[in-house]
Amino acid sequence: MEAKLPYFILLTHFLPFSVITQQLNGSVPVGTSLTATDDVAPWLSPSGDFAFGFQRVQGKDNFVLSIWYDKIPDKTIIWYPETNPTVSRGSKVELTNGRGLVPSDPQGREVWSTSGSISDVAYGVMNDTGNFVLVRSDSSTIWESFIFRQIPFCLLIFRQIPFCLLRLWREVE
Repeated sequence: MEAKLPYFILLTHFLPFSVITQQLNGSVPVGTSLTATDDVAPWLSPSGDFAFGFQRVQGKDNFVLSIWYDKIPDKTIIWYPETNPTVSRGSKVELTNGRGLVPSDPQGREVWSTSGSISDVAYGVMNDTGNFVLVRSDSSTIWESFIFRQIPFCLLIFRQIPFCLLRLWREVE
């Protein structure tokens, strides 16, 4: 019994650091959500270069669910969904097992979803290429922002050129 007590103390002492590490490595657990407010922290990529979350529309009380360069002052948006891009304050996006990313308005009405039915979502990842990815428990990719109805100016962003060209080529086929 005495040997278990130091282990318990050690575990509880370092547990908060493991939670911080999960947030810093770009991984987002199922059940996590973001609310459209001025002070909510976005989901960051491991390097902190990219962020996923809500950005306030300048001069308005609306927000855009988006991915942006986080380390530059302008916070340049590189992705947002074409469908219903702006939402009102208090809207939310939640990562769920059965639906993937589910944005909803303040009344709880779904704005759009990543797909009709996505099952077995283990976690999401905001990676260092600026792509937000949903991953199954077997580590396979279910959904990614680079493929999902993105804004057309992605061709102007160097890191996304291969992904955008592949997307455009697939649409032409």
